[in-house]
Amino acid sequence: MSLEMNRRAVLRTAAGTAAAALPLSAPAAASAASARAVGKVRRAPYAFRNAEIVGGGFVTGIVFNQREPGLVYARTDIGGAYRLDTKSRRWNPLTDWIGWDEYGHTGIISIATDEVDPDRVYLAAGTYTLPDWDPTMAAVLRSTDRGRTWKTTPLPFRLGGNMPGRGIGERLVVDPSRNRILYLGVRGGHGLWRSTDYGKTFARVTSFPNAGNFVPDPTDTGGYNGDNLGVLQVVFDKRTGRAGRATRTLYVTVADKDNILYRSTDAGGTWERVPGQPTGFIPHHAVFDHVGGFLYLATSNTAGPYDGSKGDVWKLDTATDTWTRISPVPSTSDDDTYGYSGLTIDRQNPDTLMVSTQVKWSPDCILFRSTDGGASWTRAWDLGPNSERTLRYDIDISAAPWLTWNASPSLPEMAPKLGWMMESVQIDPFDSDHFMYGTGATIYGADNLTDWDSGGTVHLSVRAQGLEECSIGCVISPPVGPAHLFSGVGDVGGFRHTDLHKATKMYDSPTFGATPALDYAELAPHTIVRVGNPTSGWTQHFAISMDSGGTWKPSGSEPSGVTGPGADDQAVAISADGRRIVWSPAGAPVNWSDDHGATWTASQGLPAGAPVRADRVNPAKFYAYDSGVFYLSTDGGKSFKATAATGLPTAGNVRFKPVPGHEGDIWLAGGTTKPTTPTPYGLWRSTDSGTSFTRFEAVDEGDVVGFGKAAPGAAYPAVYTSSKIRGVRGIFRSDDTGRTWTRINDDRHQYAWTGNTMTGDPRIYGRVYFGTNGRGVLYGDPV
Repeated sequence: MSLEMNRRAVLRTAAGTAAAALPLSAPAAASAASARAVGKVRRAPYAFRNAEIVGGGFVTGIVFNQREPGLVYARTDIGGAYRLDTKSRRWNPLTDWIGWDEYGHTGIISIATDEVDPDRVYLAAGTYTLPDWDPTMAAVLRSTDRGRTWKTTPLPFRLGGNMPGRGIGERLVVDPSRNRILYLGVRGGHGLWRSTDYGKTFARVTSFPNAGNFVPDPTDTGGYNGDNLGVLQVVFDKRTGRAGRATRTLYVTVADKDNILYRSTDAGGTWERVPGQPTGFIPHHAVFDHVGGFLYLATSNTAGPYDGSKGDVWKLDTATDTWTRISPVPSTSDDDTYGYSGLTIDRQNPDTLMVSTQVKWSPDCILFRSTDGGASWTRAWDLGPNSERTLRYDIDISAAPWLTWNASPSLPEMAPKLGWMMESVQIDPFDSDHFMYGTGATIYGADNLTDWDSGGTVHLSVRAQGLEECSIGCVISPPVGPAHLFSGVGDVGGFRHTDLHKATKMYDSPTFGATPALDYAELAPHTIVRVGNPTSGWTQHFAISMDSGGTWKPSGSEPSGVTGPGADDQAVAISADGRRIVWSPAGAPVNWSDDHGATWTASQGLPAGAPVRADRVNPAKFYAYDSGVFYLSTDGGKSFKATAATGLPTAGNVRFKPVPGHEGDIWLAGGTTKPTTPTPYGLWRSTDSGTSFTRFEAVDEGDVVGFGKAAPGAAYPAVYTSSKIRGVRGIFRSDDTGRTWTRINDDRHQYAWTGNTMTGDPRIYGRVYFGTNGRGVLYGDPV
């Protein structure tokens, strides 16, 4: 294979499509610097793709281009942005190039697609407004080739891609007449911003009169719920624009329950509060009917996406400034217990509208549809006198069978649900039968939507293929069994991946809402343990399988005081022979069990919450770590003693892992560069059961380590790490116990933060699995 063929082969998307569709890291100068630095370490071509879960997280926005049929984007709260490939009907990831230091830019608060030049697309990026959670400032990412390559415009404030109100909008929009103009509504009191040079620079619109004042929880000063939602959305009246000239009339919604809507009729020069407007609620979505001249608003009493108990839908006749409440169930009714959020109109038939409830947890969210401009509505489902539900839809979840959450509810509850957190509902502007909507877990869609109006059944199905938006707690790869990979996943429990190219049901009996830790017995690998947050009626935090994850049994008891499974992927360990379990749960001391969880006894000598691991050869040995101190147990976890090891990190993200087939051989990665907690930061190895550790000098910053099948002719397992080595941040492999390192990812495939969990495959040389904080489980193979 030629060098050029190698280069092309490695540059593939997670869905396995060609390299030409992938983004380059930005700015170009940073790429050049990385290229120079990477000369100090070896490189190997790898192909990466997802172990498919299909969806898994909150799809906050779906945006259709208004000029080109089939051009549609999706945004997620922590997993970046995607573009739909209409031929494969799969979503292509657009933000895998975002690196470790800019991980906050994978929280996308808004997408803008240009209808004048459909090749242009923009992302408003920034996950949190809290500096401790997201140290980087926000940015607008801009592309002139539909997301294949990007440039970055830094912003002087933070955005909230994973904050309250993240489903509102879109906050970022392109002027449909003069596309060099963009507007951005900003939270935190920063107001309305505008660019006149295709997003290269932004400046505040000083004439805009209201920066918003709604705070979800005013008592949470400086916290997650303590930030002003700010300016929410800009919509244009395209009737007032001419090609190449700024659209004259535009409307802006604001998070101020007394002043929700403003208008400019001079291209943003001056502004007025729209007269007669409703008050008391927050506008979530605004849509303008360019044929009839009507502006529609969906409102709720909270920021969402988890809450909302009252709201209305309003229709403004912009010719007369006449407001009409068109709520399917008005806020004045006792039956309105949800408010409204997702809102769309059929561009082919503008009197046809759809709106969703903001949140209606029980029995289900509702989609409403009107074909007469909101004068009357029908529902996706109706409730009968005996709690039965009459449906105007059916749902095919074969692409993501876990969407039942292993539930078997009683009517009127159903599994799967129609959805929740349905902030984005969109009818294809070129096809009245095609629509999609995002939920807290997936995208649903249909191709026969208008059958609703004639009494037919709308056939919903999962439309999230290629979109992988999960935060991964842990991954393991046992040496035997039908599955090469087991994952622990935030919110959706986790999976036994018997087919890496196909989603499956989540773990059951018990079902966990999140699984931070898994372990298998190295010498009895059919025995696997997991801990997690119970859901679907379960109360246990612990489960064990004796048949390679085919079936599971919950624990017969739990340590006294347990409030959670434990903090990370080192919360539970099982001895090499599978007979002894050590568990470090939340709310209780570290405990051990020798009867598969039927009874538990507190371990001696360890601080509560200390991470634990099992030696992969000697069943009597367990290890633990806390605040720079390494601990050893030689009696199966009954008691631990601190070793003499020194020089280890005392803070930061610390992960350690014993080596299969080598007793007493342990690798430890971790530390932090935060000036408030100075500590060593790197990668260490012990060959004496943690009595002493030696640091790898080439590793500047070490974050996670894993082991896989040895290279041909080698006796020691291949070592994988997410680290910074000789100045280069990346995913690395060593085939010679860390003497030399080979970088196996590249700047196009960085996946933001990858420091939580990683393992090699003990059966396939070169294969690595690792978790991300929003892009699911990735695995890579040498090309």
